[in-house]
Amino acid sequence: MAQYAILIYAKSDVDETEVVPGAREAHDRHFEDMVKSGALVAAFALRPAADTATSIRGDVVTDGPFVDAKEVIAGLAIVEAPDLDAALKIARDNPAVQQGGGVEVRPVEGGFVADRPAGA
Repeated sequence: MAQYAILIYAKSDVDETEVVPGAREAHDRHFEDMVKSGALVAAFALRPAADTATSIRGDVVTDGPFVDAKEVIAGLAIVEAPDLDAALKIARDNPAVQQGGGVEVRPVEGGFVADRPAGA
């Protein structure tokens, strides 16, 4: 079965008053659905880019995301699916799509996850 990266985009300038009620719970339910279906390989939520991103281009290091954009990558998931259509269905169910953000689906060419000893 093929693997697909789902890049999850959110608005870059959302303050706490704009957060959709129940947004976190919707993402948690989507995560659990992917786990139960057996599609989820890995998932990572990222901290807000404006506060934590550091970008490097050549010899220049700057605070903030690499590109000044209306949306930033808020997280990513790696899923297994029989084909792109199945991966798109999984991605389309991501709550970010209904919360003003979006998703991008790309086939994974290769990957590696380090085997780390417990407690390391």
